[in-house]
Amino acid sequence: MTRKEAREFLMQTIYQMDMSKDFSADNVTKYMGKKHLGGQKSYCETLLGYLCLNIDTIDEKISRNSHKWKIERMPKTDISILRLAGTEISYMDDIPTAVSINEAVELAKKYGTKDSPKFINAILGSITRE
Repeated sequence: MTRKEAREFLMQTIYQMDMSKDFSADNVTKYMGKKHLGGQKSYCETLLGYLCLNIDTIDEKISRNSHKWKIERMPKTDISILRLAGTEISYMDDIPTAVSINEAVELAKKYGTKDSPKFINAILGSITRE
């Protein structure tokens, strides 16, 4: 599995966790066990661990930088992508910020609405300038 594929898996996992309203370690274990992650297992475990421990902080950063958009009203795919990239930017110093933003925009092009790439780029850009 490539890092790009791992991000796609993580975006889908975060989406599922959001739909179930369960960001617990047990839920992470459940989703991680369903997929062969190869060399990306450590990256996936680390990212989901940071996300689960810091979900409120990450959501607050997204809300603070989304200007007039309440997190509850955003498309779930956009939220999942923002949580993924927000976790990388905030907690995973070994990943360049520009890479996190670019990969998030690419996921938005594939899974989001026509406005998602610009929306996600703007929010992540604001988060990096905080």
